[in-house]
Amino acid sequence: MAQLQLKDVNKSFGDVHVIKNVDLEINKGEFVVFVGPSGCGKSTLLRMIAGLETLTSGEISIADRLVMDLPPSKRGIAMVFQSYALYPHMTVYNNMAFSLDLQGFSKSEINERVTEAAKILQMEHLLDRRPAALSGGQRQRVAIGRAIVRDPEVFLFDEPLSNLDAALRHDTRVEISKLHRQLGATTIYVTHDQVEAMTLADKIVVLKEGRVMQVGSPMELFNQPENEFVAGFLGSPKMNFFDGQLVGSADFQGDDVSAQGARLVSTEKSAGDNVKLGIRPQHLVIDEQGALAGNVTLVERLGTETILELLTPGGTLFRFASAESLDVEVGQDLRFSFDAAQAHIF
Repeated sequence: MAQLQLKDVNKSFGDVHVIKNVDLEINKGEFVVFVGPSGCGKSTLLRMIAGLETLTSGEISIADRLVMDLPPSKRGIAMVFQSYALYPHMTVYNNMAFSLDLQGFSKSEINERVTEAAKILQMEHLLDRRPAALSGGQRQRVAIGRAIVRDPEVFLFDEPLSNLDAALRHDTRVEISKLHRQLGATTIYVTHDQVEAMTLADKIVVLKEGRVMQVGSPMELFNQPENEFVAGFLGSPKMNFFDGQLVGSADFQGDDVSAQGARLVSTEKSAGDNVKLGIRPQHLVIDEQGALAGNVTLVERLGTETILELLTPGGTLFRFASAESLDVEVGQDLRFSFDAAQAHIF
């Protein structure tokens, strides 16, 4: 049974329609990531679930309760903000205890919850400090601890790692993943970072201009994107796209694509249709007999992989990624190919 459900949810600010007919079910214990480019509506959607924004139309239910008319404090949620939102004059202990004190919990129960959360987050030694004496990563852990003590139905994270440097983002992301496995709590996490989405999520919700483009597991979305937007958004370097046209073929049952020297079977299109073809950089192969030719315009050696950009005589730019260290220089001409079975037709 769904822990959280959205039915035909819409949100407008004046004449601007920012959330459009969103339907979504999130099961108990799932870690769900809302991902998409800036301005796609992911944070607005999270704030509507939290009760910080009103709905224009639609329904939101948490644990089988309609919550549209309930204030945030009554919804059974706890939210971790991008800005941490800690009280600077309070100690870590008091920051974590504050909401429980407002709800009338006894001092002994508050102490038990705060101590347990601090133990989970390995920050017992920080309880007497104030936020100014903490690093960015420590402040983020305090904000997470403040959410844990409330024992909510649903955790909400709004881009919690965006203020951290790259190394600390990785470490904190690992901590959040371990924390979710330990607590087993239903979690909704907003980010524009596809690495966070792919590594943290049980289920990813890809948004574009207020609409849900696709919902599925990370590998489902990576391997079976339903549209060009999802295919181009997930994956680094980005998928290569180029135009093709379907032609009739006696060699295949149905029609096949002929594009950039490759032929692919298509069961959903008809001969004569113009299509967009997608191939991931990791699926290109340097091949002296390859049907494709390109001039190397960029070489990036990242240690674990080498990334090339190749410009074809027709003006198409291909991104190529290899786990091997390649002896290739800018200006070099290469021939390359790809396995048609790895390509996507849109």
